[in-house]
Amino acid sequence: MFNDYQKNKRHCLCIIFIIALLLSTMLCCFAETMNQDNEMTEEIKLTENEFHQKYAIGLNNLVWNLLDKEEKTQQDKDMMIHAAHTSLYHWSRIGTAINLQRGEWLISRVYAVLNRPEAAVYHAENCLALTKEHGFLDFDLAYAYEAMARAYASAGNTTEFEKNFKLAREAGEKIAAEENRTLFFDDLNSEPWYGMK
Repeated sequence: MFNDYQKNKRHCLCIIFIIALLLSTMLCCFAETMNQDNEMTEEIKLTENEFHQKYAIGLNNLVWNLLDKEEKTQQDKDMMIHAAHTSLYHWSRIGTAINLQRGEWLISRVYAVLNRPEAAVYHAENCLALTKEHGFLDFDLAYAYEAMARAYASAGNTTEFEKNFKLAREAGEKIAAEENRTLFFDDLNSEPWYGMK
């Protein structure tokens, strides 16, 4: 009789322990869910413009981080393409013509680096068309020609490469701010140029 009492007591203690463990796990899950709900609520508090701006800038920065990687995996390459296009999409919802021009430039750069000339040329031409349409000068004009030159270099088109590279260099010399001029020429001297330079 005493042994039965001891067995039942241990059995009850085990059940209480298991119930306590389950309750503890449920409370942890509930707390985590509440935390996620709070994070989502913070996102919902963004206005539509703030939302688009946040993702346009964040994705632009992601592309630059991937472009700067020495060794790129296939996943990195795919991510660069998706992020560059998505960044431009977000700018297209809230940005100005300069945001669109720079977004086209970035997409062209990604495709040129990945040696996908048809897409690189297409987006470089879009960049240059926006540049001319809106009369952008200085830094943005120089980069529009740089995009054209790099895209045509990836395509192996020597004539178009040489013409646009010359225009890029000439426009670069006219960049007013020394810091921007230095940045541009550092970029102009960076690869890939596919043996054209």
